Amino acid sequence: MKTVIHWFRRDLRVSDNVALSEAAKRAETVIPVFIFEDAFRTGPDVGAARLAFLLQSVKSLRKNLAELGHTLVVRCGKSEEILPQLCKEANAQAVFANKRYEPYAQRRDERIIGILNAAGFGFELFKDAVVWEETEILTQAGKPYTVFTPYSKAWKAKSIFAPRAKFPIRNPQSAIRNLESDSLPATPDEIGFPLTQKIPPGGERMALELLRKFMAGPVYEYGASRNFPAIDGTSNLSPHLRAGTIGIRTILAELKRAKEKAESGKRKAEMLANCDIFLNELIWREFYLQVLHNFPHVIKGAFRPEYDQLKWSDDQEHFQAWCEGKTGYPIVDAAMRCLNATGTMHNRLRMIVAMFLTKDLLIHWQWGERYFMKQLVDGDLAANNGGWQWSAGTGTDAAPYFRIFNPVSQAEKFDPQGEFVRRWIPELKDFPDDEIHQPWENPLLLTKSKYPPRIVLHADQRGKCLAMFKAVK
Repeated sequence: MKTVIHWFRRDLRVSDNVALSEAAKRAETVIPVFIFEDAFRTGPDVGAARLAFLLQSVKSLRKNLAELGHTLVVRCGKSEEILPQLCKEANAQAVFANKRYEPYAQRRDERIIGILNAAGFGFELFKDAVVWEETEILTQAGKPYTVFTPYSKAWKAKSIFAPRAKFPIRNPQSAIRNLESDSLPATPDEIGFPLTQKIPPGGERMALELLRKFMAGPVYEYGASRNFPAIDGTSNLSPHLRAGTIGIRTILAELKRAKEKAESGKRKAEMLANCDIFLNELIWREFYLQVLHNFPHVIKGAFRPEYDQLKWSDDQEHFQAWCEGKTGYPIVDAAMRCLNATGTMHNRLRMIVAMFLTKDLLIHWQWGERYFMKQLVDGDLAANNGGWQWSAGTGTDAAPYFRIFNPVSQAEKFDPQGEFVRRWIPELKDFPDDEIHQPWENPLLLTKSKYPPRIVLHADQRGKCLAMFKAVK
């Protein structure tokens, strides 16, 4: 092919990008394109934090492409209309893009294939965001996995591809037409989504720096440190995986190098075990993506359909207290205040607050799922849905529905000195360590602190939750 358009979507990087690499191999000229879709403004789950991260990452991508001699063409509108027009303007023979896995994105891609083919242009999609997709890992009976542990064993038994080469510097001889670009909004505020959160910086360079720092040391302690929200013990890569500012093969290659650098002796076994725990977290991401594809009903209801009959509470005041971090349970409130201020939440805390909403407040998991998608900088349909259903007891969790976290014991175990709680709930700064997670044990100090009382009693709600589930079993 002489000219190919590479359509950047959730792959905002110049390294380890499968479709971009294929375009560079197969075409004389590659035209990088980003379309600011109408859905970025109108979708039901649009969130200012995720939108701001996207805009930062596109700005970074434009700079990285320019350093390689390429100009990023930006258009705003509907891809179904823009792509055939761009092909005509650029005299391109085809559009290359990396696959998306959300059902709505796949339906759009099917429409685009028809539109482009009818106009005489090709449209090729490539596997990039995952190592193994949709139906590439099946049980011996040829069925999709519904339990994580056997899925992860099958995943690990397969060989991993190496990262793709960096997009090459433009050949000075390749003729590129002057294509007009639209202006992107500088911030979400410009299109009606005020950013109230202080989010982490986006872009490929930041992603690679985070990866380097994590693999240089923290990965070897990951198994223990990942559960303590006051410790910066995680990779912080989830927003970058979601936006595609880093490739999954790049992460796996660096993880392999980290394992090769592990010390010898007894310490080596511990270091390797921690690396494997981190690998499992990456596999969870692909597990939930294949669940989304093979069981698309999870978007609208429970993975286990019998749980669509649960009689959830519709208490709006309880839900609002949960959203604002005013439930009276410090670890829950600290987590929610952190989310509202930063667009991020530690994974252990996601499980705690999700179980509190569904099993203490008895509110439908979909309420929490939607709130997270609007607030999280790394909000991803498959992972968010899977995580919420796991916590609610309606999903793929191999344990029964009566897995119910006690917010106090969870806090005492994973924030023993109350460091994280004090960071986000200054009202509780004067409480001693042995009372920080149960401020109601000191009613005089609680009144003075102006921290809200508990809106429910965990022990009472646990019994109600079990009864609610038993009623539909």
